Amino acid sequence: MKAVLTVVPVQQAYDDLLQRSLAKIPCDLGRLIYVASMRDYNTGKYHHDGLAASFSPAVARAALEMAHRDIFYKVAGLPLIELAKQMITYLQSCHEDPAEVLRAWRRLEPYRVAIPMNINTTVAALFISNVKLALVILPRLPLPDRSHPSVA
Repeated sequence: MKAVLTVVPVQQAYDDLLQRSLAKIPCDLGRLIYVASMRDYNTGKYHHDGLAASFSPAVARAALEMAHRDIFYKVAGLPLIELAKQMITYLQSCHEDPAEVLRAWRRLEPYRVAIPMNINTTVAALFISNVKLALVILPRLPLPDRSHPSVA
């Protein structure tokens, strides 16, 4: 009976995260990066002050982990062209110079930290491969605003 009681608050916290935080982010790739940033890189535990205050730290962690997994599988399954388009949207929403972000993504591969723990290794490899390919084709895409040279 206790398992049933904890599923409902986790689902409520998940729904709250989707409606309040994630809905404001313009693409799934951005949502993935955002949720991954809530995970402590040393422990793998998630933290979100708002969710923890509204629910509990444990429920918030479970909701964030669930969201991370769901969004990751969505992004990992995107067609390559759609992933590249989402990269453009993500770059346009960053507060950093898109050219610098692309340079870091190509050299340091920080997108690897967006992979949830205990994920299917084949899907993780597909994600990494697709991101690398999208980074190659990104400058060749017809962009709505070609005057923005930092994406090319």
